[in-house]
Amino acid sequence: MRTAVVIGTGLVGTSAALALAGRGVAVHLVDHDAGQARTAAALGAGTDEPLEGRADLAVVAVPPAHVASALADAMGRGIARAYLDVASVKGGPRRELEAMGCDLAPYIGTHPMAGKERSGPLAATADLFEGRPWVLTPTRETETEALNLALELVALCRAVPVVMDADAHDRAVALVSHTPQLISSMVAARLEEADETAVRLCGQGIRDVTRIAASDPRMWIEILSANPGPVADVLAGIADDLDETVRSLRALQSSDEEKRRTGAGGIEDVLRRGNAGRVRVPGKHGAAPAVYEVVAVLIGDRPGELARIFADAGRAGVNIEDVRIEHATGQQAGLVQLMVEPSTAPVLAASLRERGWSLRQ
Repeated sequence: MRTAVVIGTGLVGTSAALALAGRGVAVHLVDHDAGQARTAAALGAGTDEPLEGRADLAVVAVPPAHVASALADAMGRGIARAYLDVASVKGGPRRELEAMGCDLAPYIGTHPMAGKERSGPLAATADLFEGRPWVLTPTRETETEALNLALELVALCRAVPVVMDADAHDRAVALVSHTPQLISSMVAARLEEADETAVRLCGQGIRDVTRIAASDPRMWIEILSANPGPVADVLAGIADDLDETVRSLRALQSSDEEKRRTGAGGIEDVLRRGNAGRVRVPGKHGAAPAVYEVVAVLIGDRPGELARIFADAGRAGVNIEDVRIEHATGQQAGLVQLMVEPSTAPVLAASLRERGWSLRQ
């Protein structure tokens, strides 16, 4: 691949353009908002000057509702040898293109499983896709050239290719991406009118659950409008669990011992099924999630503190597998939870104490 056209310079389009430009591909940027394309160009994602001739690949990075029309326009003008989109739904756009009578041989639907709560070119980074799954949905009609160029794009972005059927993809993202967004928003919505005293008690659990609730509602309306059926199916199953959980909790309020026992059993069932599902979420390098030991360290809210604690962990010869930071309410301090292999936890704890760090249980 020597040349590429990126149509749509939001977070995903600009991030892909940055990755391509950084690896020597000449990238031309197109956006209905010329100012946004200029911003992406100023960031080093390519040029917003018109393309002369034909590009090797056209990357359509527009909202799902506009994918088919943008692809049809680009294919009609013959601006590239191959075309792909990066929308978060795959079945709908392809059916729209078929209904328009487009030749789908040079096209392949794709979806990089990466993103942020923030949108727009200023949120873009060249490493957004590194190590992340990038779904490809070829069909029997897909030309080898289109598939190869898509695979080259994935490689240049240092992502991991995953081949799926388009409709299977849409059902999968309904479960692992679209429904979690709605659930996160529903939980966060309970905080809007909550008493200030309750909000001050927020800890890491509520922060984890509501993190993605900060996402742009306009963007998510477009995504969910393109995949409503599979998302509704997943939510219907969750609604059944919620109904059963509510009944179980009400039973726990009963003075009848048998009802309380039944209620406890219902709660235990959903918690255990949650345990079983969580175990299936891939961990480091795609392997089964490991069980790490937590070394909790109190740190001050000062520049360089995190860098110093990581450096001290390195001097101890311990690899930090994961990290979480919980800020102390009303204090200029925080608790850093360092996740490490269980066998190395005592070594790290002893080394950090020797270097003056305050550890917590």
